[in-house]
Amino acid sequence: MSISISNRILEKSEQLLKDLGYSVRNEKVIFKTSSCLIENIKIVVVNKFINLESKIDALTELIKSLNFEEALPNEKQKTFYYSLKQSKLQL
Repeated sequence: MSISISNRILEKSEQLLKDLGYSVRNEKVIFKTSSCLIENIKIVVVNKFINLESKIDALTELIKSLNFEEALPNEKQKTFYYSLKQSKLQL
């Protein structure tokens, strides 16, 4: 399954993280990766200078690496989460 590159997918990914208690920040950063997770205080920092595809890819990989299954608040978010877990980006 693949997901499209769109602002809507980026917004849904950020909202999913926010609903799970994470703060998502788009900042000027000096690390080499596209995003950084600060686990102890639940902050996700995304490089604001990367393109849309890279932002979506970074958040998708982050979401895939975390286990949210029990914490998802509603069925729509569960469906979106599972689609991300099984997805590849569609260029």
